[in-house]
Amino acid sequence: MIGIGFRTAPPGFGRTRILLGAIVLMMAACGLPGRAAASPTATADAARIDGVRGIADRAVELDVYSAAMNAVTRVRVLRAADPDAPAPVFYLLNGANGGSDGNWTDRTDIASFFAGKQVTVVIPMGGAGSYFTDWRADDPVLGRQRWSTFLTRELPPLVDAEFHGTGANAIAGISMAGTSVFQLALAAPGLYRGIGSYSGCVRTSDPQGQVLVNAVVNARLGNTVNMWGPPTDPTWRANDPYLHAAELRGTAIYVSTGTGVPGPLDTIDGVRGDLLQLTYQLLFGAPLEAVTDMCTRQLRDRLRELNIPATFDLRPTGTHSWGYWQQDLHNSWPLFEAALTP
Repeated sequence: MIGIGFRTAPPGFGRTRILLGAIVLMMAACGLPGRAAASPTATADAARIDGVRGIADRAVELDVYSAAMNAVTRVRVLRAADPDAPAPVFYLLNGANGGSDGNWTDRTDIASFFAGKQVTVVIPMGGAGSYFTDWRADDPVLGRQRWSTFLTRELPPLVDAEFHGTGANAIAGISMAGTSVFQLALAAPGLYRGIGSYSGCVRTSDPQGQVLVNAVVNARLGNTVNMWGPPTDPTWRANDPYLHAAELRGTAIYVSTGTGVPGPLDTIDGVRGDLLQLTYQLLFGAPLEAVTDMCTRQLRDRLRELNIPATFDLRPTGTHSWGYWQQDLHNSWPLFEAALTP
């Protein structure tokens, strides 16, 4: 009923502020990271893979050193069906928690879904509250954030060399990362043949967008001034995919969202008897998805104005939760598979 109430309220900034209050509460409920040590000075070392560990069947975990962040990032990889043959790469980004409290590998069926598919699936871990962007300054809590450089310049050549990449890439992400995939595509034109946003909010520089971005970053004790400067700084507009959507022409685009109205996966059977999970979905996931529904409709209208083809899956029900994102992945894969095929 929370989602229904919000959807029938008149549109406007006041409604969005109410909804975004739920975001802050949700982030707090998920737990906050401890204070990080001051970021070390970056070195001239090149990015590299420092370690490879087998974790299950075709799954491996890499320790990837980022020269841009002067830090090692864990990256999980599902090898292609034939690991010795060339394969395109599909990057999947986690949400605002960076994968620390639920991620693609432990909350979805990607291992079985991609079994038999000739594609390498790459899931970077970390980046909580970072928007996977390059921050202008080191943050006292979150440290050095240079995720755009890491994801678009450092990681792809390492993955291609290690896993016989074909040079064809696509990327998708949930929630916070549903914004990031657009930003990354704009930062590295031609790198991704397809992008997917599941329950994301692409608009970031208008007042409502800034409230949302601040809520996500502040919930991790980060400061958006260190990310894009004060609210009037032009960097906010420079990183707003809504304003630069024309540059996405020629990229395959898939965008999905629910409405916050409880759906088939928001029942006790839908969560396999997990009452705590159901409570989260109804109390937090419903208003969160009502926000992303508004954002997604704005993006749909923007792309229509620009006559840019895109696939939009506007589900009539559903909350901000993994069960729906698993369905979104399944539904969007044909688009990505076609984009990655020569």
